[in-house]
Order: sequence, then structure tokens, then C-alpha cells
Amino acid sequence: MGTAEPRPASRRLRLVSAPAAEPPTPAHGAEPLPADDHALLLAFQRGERGIGLRLYEHLLPVVDRTLYRILGCREQDHADLVQAAFEQIVSTLSRRRFAGECSLAGWASVIACHIGLSALRARRRERRVIDRTPDPEAGPEPPARGADPEREVSAQRDLEALRRHLAAMDGDRATALLLHVMGYSIKEIADLTGVTAAAAQSRLSRGRRELQARCEPGAATRHDPDRSEEPR
Repeated sequence: MGTAEPRPASRRLRLVSAPAAEPPTPAHGAEPLPADDHALLLAFQRGERGIGLRLYEHLLPVVDRTLYRILGCREQDHADLVQAAFEQIVSTLSRRRFAGECSLAGWASVIACHIGLSALRARRRERRVIDRTPDPEAGPEPPARGADPEREVSAQRDLEALRRHLAAMDGDRATALLLHVMGYSIKEIADLTGVTAAAAQSRLSRGRRELQARCEPGAATRHDPDRSEEPR
């Protein structure tokens, strides 16, 4: 796998929006929605022509990028994962469950995180019966110019091990870790996941400890004593 990201999936979403209604008003103390987000939500609730394409083009980059970061590549089911994320986005907007306490892009990245983690877990379960190795006729991808092949192979193995550990982790903690790696602050993670800042910090801290423990020998059989202690 090279360092350059392939082109994103090109599948387009078709939708019928909910009956007209005003976009959600952020809770007291929350950051106001960006102007673009507010306009999109208003157009969606009004059922304006072409809103499906506008919403898709607005959120596709963050959905595609998040899935790529979690899974490490775009396999044959990548377009289906993108589609699943958008189906959840549209379903939530149609049921008016989006609270407007964060940006649409941040909210979409959380949904994509959940979709990506579910895909990782599914791939772990199916590994014994489905071969996901690259097509041998395609030949190996040449290493980057000046790269150390042994170091690249080692890094690839470490990344695959990391993804296996994330797939086996508690979902809330794995999501907090992934959002933090993507550059979100504790407050933003709290807003995106609908918990307090203390709970977000707890999930992140315990996620780091859980991941570190899983990377140690014998971690597969280790019990997690912290699960019931996280604040909400």
C-alpha cells in the first residue's frame, strides 16, 4: 500500500427529504452552525431540488477520508460503506435527530467512524472464509523512491495490528481515540459524541490504556476492569 490515497468513491446518493421544518437550534452555550451547514439543513428540510447532491458533495470528503484512515485502503466494498454512512446521515436528518450542536462534517465523521469500526469487526470475523489479499496478477506496488522496504513492511504490519486492536476494543473508546487522532479536541469529541467533557476525557484516557494493554503479550485474555467506571 502506497502513501498516496486513491480517488474517493463516486457513488451518488439519491434522497427524498422530510417535510419542511426549520433546522435545529443549537443548545445554549453550543457553537452556532456554520453558514453552509445551516443553509444545507434548511434546504434539506424544505425538500429543495438537488439537495441530495449538495449534501453528498459537502460530506463525501470527510466520510471517505475517515473510512480510509480507519480501514487503510479502499476495497471492493468501500462504496457500500460510503453509501451506508450516507443512509444513516439521511435517516437521522429525516427523523430530525440531528441536534445541531456540532458541524455536519464533524457529525458525519462520527458516523463514518462507527461504520468503519463495524467493517473492521466484520472483516475479523470473515477472515477465515474470505481471502482479502491483493490480486497477484496486479503485482506488488513498488516502494516509494528512497524508502526502506523492510521499514515499510514493518510499518504495514504495525498498522494492521493496530486496526485489529481497534476492532476488538470498546466502541466508545475506539471512537474517542480515532476522533482525537483526526485532530478533534476533548470538547469537540464531547459535542460530537453527545457526552460531557469529563466522559470524553475518560474514554480517551481509558482507550489509550486499553490499546496499550492490547499491544502487550497476552492481552487477548486480559479483562477490562474500567468499563463500568466511565462518567457520562
